[in-house]
Amino acid sequence: MSNNTFQQLRERFKSLGTQLSKEILEEAKRSVIDWLNQNAAELSHNNPSTEYNGVFMQYFHWYLPPDGTLWKTLQQDAGAIAKAGFTALWLPPAYKANGGIYDVGYGVYDLFDLGEFDQKGTVRTKYGTKDEYLTAVKAAKEAGLQIYADVVFNHKMGGDAEEEVEAVPVDSDNRLAAVGGVEKIKVWTQFDFPGRGDKYSSMKWRWWHFDSVDHNMYQPGRYQIYRFKDKNFQDKVELAHGNYDYLMGCDLDMTHPEVRGELKYWGEWTLDTIGVDGFRLDAIKHIHGDFFNDWLDHLEAYAKRSLFAVGEYWTKDLGTLHWYLANTEGRLSLFDVPLHYNFYEASKAGGYYDMRKILDNTLMQQVPLLAATFVDNHDTQPLQALESPVENWFKPLAYALILLRAEGYPCVFYADYYGAHYKDKGRDGSEYEIWMDCHKDILDKLLFARKHFAYGEQYTYFDHEDVIGWTRLGNEAHPRALAVIMSDGPSGSKWMEVGKPNAVFYDITEHVKEPVQTNADGWGEFRCNGGSVSVWVQADSLVDKVSTLLANLGLISSGS
Repeated sequence: MSNNTFQQLRERFKSLGTQLSKEILEEAKRSVIDWLNQNAAELSHNNPSTEYNGVFMQYFHWYLPPDGTLWKTLQQDAGAIAKAGFTALWLPPAYKANGGIYDVGYGVYDLFDLGEFDQKGTVRTKYGTKDEYLTAVKAAKEAGLQIYADVVFNHKMGGDAEEEVEAVPVDSDNRLAAVGGVEKIKVWTQFDFPGRGDKYSSMKWRWWHFDSVDHNMYQPGRYQIYRFKDKNFQDKVELAHGNYDYLMGCDLDMTHPEVRGELKYWGEWTLDTIGVDGFRLDAIKHIHGDFFNDWLDHLEAYAKRSLFAVGEYWTKDLGTLHWYLANTEGRLSLFDVPLHYNFYEASKAGGYYDMRKILDNTLMQQVPLLAATFVDNHDTQPLQALESPVENWFKPLAYALILLRAEGYPCVFYADYYGAHYKDKGRDGSEYEIWMDCHKDILDKLLFARKHFAYGEQYTYFDHEDVIGWTRLGNEAHPRALAVIMSDGPSGSKWMEVGKPNAVFYDITEHVKEPVQTNADGWGEFRCNGGSVSVWVQADSLVDKVSTLLANLGLISSGS
């Protein structure tokens, strides 16, 4: 990506300022869409979804058992994952966290301990040891998979000793408002990493590397957010609660030169040690909006190659997401949170959702080159903080939308692919047993269709409140066409153009058994069952070859 391309957006965005007013958000949206349209060809080279129909998997969920086997499992399964059609994996936070083997990884303690040192009551992490991690990454890369590391920079937890510091208590609902004067508090802000010592990094963290905490050991058990004296909450963060810089733990001060330097150094060390191809950036709405511009520029200069980056900015507000994309000047993609909520609402509507609007007000619709699309993730699964699981009956429809359309870079959730079973307490304090269905069968079929058929020009038929569809006409390298039709209500059919006269199409999902033959003008009447999706792939003279290939892959029964 040329610096000149970024400079175009940078100049447009400079005049917008830092306050997220409605007018600024609308101007940011116009700027981003206009800039993307002007530079679509160049930007597409940086996006794995446009080069080779890339698709990545979130290779974990919140409730994986803490048995240390994930890295070993990945080593064994990497080949099958690649064969299924995945091209990249987003792996969980691999470093030592405050909860030891029970921590998913977001309660970060030591970024440089990948399961190598005896810290927090364990050598290994929830997922295994450092050696197992590196072996798994090597196996995945040898299978042709890219690796994206989960980056958690917002906070640290589990300090090794307390420090006394002067701080100001602030209102949790309006962090810009003090609720008392300066007082001395005792906080867990000293990080010495006694199990690791100075190996890999000699930096020891102290209170001045942070700007706020939510505890005071002089008053144990009391939740209170404190801003350290002479420190300020960062700007260019979400404006909920007045200023949403503080989230949890010991909040990093991203303006401190030692902090910025250490995080850049850790990025270099990660590239050298693990050989990652990109990053998933956690909780970015709580981090100064300019930080990752500098951090990603530094790492790409160090690596001398492009690095994929996708950020988690959790908001339904599309204007805010446009603002962030503009502020980061196209350096990273964002997860399409508004799209997830469209899927969630459609699934809860029980057939009364207007499917013509399923992509409305989403990144997938408005900025497809920078949209990372997903159905569910570890935060939205049942009993988690952002609980909003898409209902099982709708998941095949949602995944067809993100996997078989031209827009966006799709992510498949581990628990949707493999299933999940766990118990935990809900918000009401009661314990619940959760079963998440395995959708591997239909997902493998959708992945196969994406890999071999979802190419070329796209015609969209979002013209009915229940039954919608689209076609992909193929390209020179992948000349066979594809037609997708779905309904959240009754069964239906739709005439759609596929550009292939007198061609035979089969429903790869096997929901509809009878084939469809197009007319002399390349149109066909494609069908689907109620509350279902059908994916029609072109067979033509290759009927036998396609059927044999699908049967060998287990995507259809032999003899179909």
